[in-house]
Amino acid sequence: MARVSYLRPAYSPERAASRAHRRLTTSPSRRNRRGRFVVGGILLAIVGVIAVGALLLVLAKASLNNDSNALANVGMPLGGGTIESVTVRTGPHSRQVPVEIRGNQIWPRHLIPAHELLSIDVVIKRPGWVAWLAGKTQLLHMNLMTPSASLRQHYLTLPPGQPIVLRFKDPIRVLAVGTTGYLTRQVLHTPLTVVKLRRTADAGTLAVAAQMRGWETSPPTVVSWFPTGASTAAVAAPAPGSRITPHTAITLTFAQPVAKVLGANRPPVSPAGSGSWQTVNEHTIRFVPTGYGYGLGAQVWVPLPNSVHLVGGEQAGTATGGKWTVPGGSTLRLQQLLAQLGYLPFDFNGKPVGLTPQAQESAAIKPPSGKFEWSYPNVPDTLKSMWAPGTLGTMTKGALMAFENEHGFSTVDGLAGPAVWRSLIAAVDENKRSTFGYSFVNVSLSGQNLSLWHNGKNIVTSTPVNTGIASRPTDPGTFPVYSHLRVTTMSGTNPDGSHYSDPGIPYVSYFNGGDALHAFERASYGSPQSLGCVEMPLGPAAAVWPYTPIGTLVHVA
Repeated sequence: MARVSYLRPAYSPERAASRAHRRLTTSPSRRNRRGRFVVGGILLAIVGVIAVGALLLVLAKASLNNDSNALANVGMPLGGGTIESVTVRTGPHSRQVPVEIRGNQIWPRHLIPAHELLSIDVVIKRPGWVAWLAGKTQLLHMNLMTPSASLRQHYLTLPPGQPIVLRFKDPIRVLAVGTTGYLTRQVLHTPLTVVKLRRTADAGTLAVAAQMRGWETSPPTVVSWFPTGASTAAVAAPAPGSRITPHTAITLTFAQPVAKVLGANRPPVSPAGSGSWQTVNEHTIRFVPTGYGYGLGAQVWVPLPNSVHLVGGEQAGTATGGKWTVPGGSTLRLQQLLAQLGYLPFDFNGKPVGLTPQAQESAAIKPPSGKFEWSYPNVPDTLKSMWAPGTLGTMTKGALMAFENEHGFSTVDGLAGPAVWRSLIAAVDENKRSTFGYSFVNVSLSGQNLSLWHNGKNIVTSTPVNTGIASRPTDPGTFPVYSHLRVTTMSGTNPDGSHYSDPGIPYVSYFNGGDALHAFERASYGSPQSLGCVEMPLGPAAAVWPYTPIGTLVHVA
């Protein structure tokens, strides 16, 4: 086999220069490329670390959000956290609202008004491994307006038999219905926008309070419904025919706008001068009593135009209207006031009543508790036996007659009507006490004598008198003096049928029909000689007369 020899090329300057050029141009470029790869990797790593840190920082933040059931809820940070504190206020520098935490939800412990602006502050404690990055705690803040429910219609015209349909703009969770001040509250199983209620009358009004949350409360609004028909219907609250207080407002709601039904006029109200009308809204007006209002024992009458059908109203003449009754004051309160004013022989100590007509009239219907105590240590036993708290007896009638007489009433009858109650309350408010005191006259038919007791003292211990003869006896019993005359003419019929007229009879106090205490000149005293009167000598009669004004009790036995 032939041997092959490889010969090295001869040296060439051109070739050597080419190699040197390649070393100078190509080798550094490759080194730079590798450097850039290293730097880029480092930058990417840094960016990645920053991105991860930013993500961790975001995830480490809690959030405070609205809740469809609770007041609010807390969104916890990555890895969890704990709620350190929650503060809820009704506004800046206002009262704090008690709340409790259920899981991550914030619930109020008590009812909160709807449409209430709340300020919520929550402090969150982050877990330790996140705390180094985002801080140990985070403060969350939110302003929240509690939601409020509203009706789409307040005036309904309903065909016969159709229920009352309440339509709300948003779903509600709580519904309370009834009359103002007496609503029945119910939490619904499912939020509803439409609620049907049983219809109890052709027309009427209903107080409705609805809330979108179970922990809310809101004032009631009024829904009125009317029957279908051509005439203008109206409903009254309270219902016509019911009993009201002297200060109960009467509301009239019309199916059509008030301006269309009444124009600028307003219905008259009896008793006159007891208050004034106010416009509630386009369909409703309200009569608001002022001062003493209608008065105790009053009959309130509000007539309406013939074109208006007042549901439950009454027909009177040519107008349909509503009638209401105000109860009279109680006998017990009447006695309390008369005692406070000094018209009864005892004092009353009880729970104070405000010195306003409304407070006093309310107390007249529902008297305060208290105790009666005799004002004098030596009250006659007969007088003591007459006293019965809460019973309208002769003692109370006499005291009331004395009050009527002193306060200028034209009729003194011992009956507590609206005007008398008003005058009594005014006297108590102004502390106008009687300065006369209390008298009691005892006439003995068997002993034919008279005694007079006044303010704990026996003014007249005993004086002989002449009472009625057998055919005209002085009737036994207890009677209040109803006429008090310094001098008068006494006339009548004698037992034989003849007529008599005796002028100038002095010191006369009539107590029972034609029977009176008076002076009369007789040859003797101490035996039945009169025609029913209690005759006294001039001196004792003059002593008795100043102590027997109208209302003084005369006891004949």
